[in-house]
Amino acid sequence: MTDRQLPKWSELKPLLRPKPITVNATDRRLEKALTIPDLRAIAKRRTPRSVFDYTDGAAEAEISLRRSRQLFAEMELQPSILRNVSDIDLGTSILGGRSELPFAFAPTGFTRMMNHEGESAVVKVAEQIGIPYALSTMGTTSIEDVAAAAPDARKWFQLYVWKDRDAGEDLVKRSAAAGYEALMLTVDVPVAGARLRDVRNGFTIPPSLTAKTVLDASLHPAWWANLLTTRPLTFASLSNWDGTVAELLDKLFDPTMTIDDLNWLRSIWSGPLIVKGIQTVEDARRVVDAGADAIVLSNHGGRQLDRAPTPLRILPDVRKAVGSDAEIYLDTGILSGADIVAAIALGADACLVGRAYLYGLMAGGERGVARAAEILTKEVRRTMALLGVSRVADLNPSHVRLPSS
Repeated sequence: MTDRQLPKWSELKPLLRPKPITVNATDRRLEKALTIPDLRAIAKRRTPRSVFDYTDGAAEAEISLRRSRQLFAEMELQPSILRNVSDIDLGTSILGGRSELPFAFAPTGFTRMMNHEGESAVVKVAEQIGIPYALSTMGTTSIEDVAAAAPDARKWFQLYVWKDRDAGEDLVKRSAAAGYEALMLTVDVPVAGARLRDVRNGFTIPPSLTAKTVLDASLHPAWWANLLTTRPLTFASLSNWDGTVAELLDKLFDPTMTIDDLNWLRSIWSGPLIVKGIQTVEDARRVVDAGADAIVLSNHGGRQLDRAPTPLRILPDVRKAVGSDAEIYLDTGILSGADIVAAIALGADACLVGRAYLYGLMAGGERGVARAAEILTKEVRRTMALLGVSRVADLNPSHVRLPSS
């Protein structure tokens, strides 16, 4: 029989360690987010449905996006034990310069719609953590204002080829004048993809005040208050627009663009050139031969051609074909640091993350973006340690096994 006694205060006191109270509501929300999906859940609660769906959704039946995420979920990480991982360096070289982490913030359109702090918040976090940030042609903060928000950040400008080449050339010149380091040409949008969530939600840029959105405003008053009481949405590349996203893309972008247009771009841009939207081994080799310094394996987050190739699946073959002739970045489907580690191991030089930081932005503005970066950084570091790897450069295909296709 066990003898019992009342505990003494001296025995209870070490066990009574109440968690410090976080006064700020935004900080309280973000503290509860331990993963990127946690941030997504918070973002969904705090953002109007049409805006959340624009960020979260993909094209048609959203098969491409599901396949990309499923492949990351099904890949197997293979650790090497009994390695010294007491000092892990997450830094890597991107376009000849050091990035403190093996990922960059991808270009995303209409970012101030997700949260009024917008692109300025994202580039500030990129500056703080020492990674590149790409401003989208369809961004809602000007090239110059983003540069002013984070003077020391590594900034790239993402360009679509416009029907009006003079307008595109002006954007390139403005980027150079504002100190942007690289140009990222996106090539997988000859026409807009069929993003059915946007159609069903009646989504426009900027959001229209309809009976449906007025009702939604009652459920998300803080978001609407921020939209209506901060400066009107302005664009990095055009003065205004009052239609749907698909209508805007089809109006502006040039469906006649070919590989020869890289020569035109090279004639007006002297810095590093990244080509985004590569989905086959053949196209990877073609654009590298045409002068690209880096390529992004991407199906546009599943937002263009549904049932497009899955970037992670083709990555090893693209690396074999390209060799060391160009850097390779990968996006689409990345929701964790383990996803980033897997892509690096299979041949990517870095990854681009988009939705991950947008979920953070919607959940808590600049602090939410910082929280997303913190989550990914911790996951990359932990995954590398558990794999027995202390440097990004030491990741290799032996660390990952993909399921058979």
